[in-house]
Amino acid sequence: MPPDMRYDRRMYIQTERLILREIDPERDFEPWARAMADESTVRYLGVKPMSRAEAWRSMALVIGHWSIRGFGFFSLEHRETGAWIGRVGPWFPQGWPAPEVGWTIAPEFVGQGYATEAARAAVDHVFGSLGWPQVVHVIMEGNAPSIAVAGKIGSTLIRTQQGLPGITDHKVLIYGQSADAGPARLPD
Repeated sequence: MPPDMRYDRRMYIQTERLILREIDPERDFEPWARAMADESTVRYLGVKPMSRAEAWRSMALVIGHWSIRGFGFFSLEHRETGAWIGRVGPWFPQGWPAPEVGWTIAPEFVGQGYATEAARAAVDHVFGSLGWPQVVHVIMEGNAPSIAVAGKIGSTLIRTQQGLPGITDHKVLIYGQSADAGPARLPD
């Protein structure tokens, strides 16, 4: 990974309603564990609902990704209430098709536009601050809400593929956009 693709995880990004910030295990674990135990939340992540121990390991994996790659998911916090809404941000584990911006929203916050708002900010950030030439979103087939988010932030279907090694055997859709098309914006 080129050095310019790394950044300080202590940074944060603000949108109209949200703060994208460093994952804080002490503060974020309880809502993270609740979200990862919810079948509707994890259904399209290629995993089953997680025990608390599995949720802890999933959080440790994301934090470890920061150490290895120099970037990773942010915790997504509501600016007014401080509520943990989910996670969003750049992701590129071994075996992934390309650098991704992904998102996971806790069930009580689904359908309120938070994924779109956060994903748009994260895509703008990876193009502007990290200098990524393109970004993808790996979406499991049937995940209509995430397909809609990808479209709203300006991404289009690039290709489909059968599964991701070590993650899922299900068909995945790879949406994406390039930086030279400009920053992600909601269509009019």
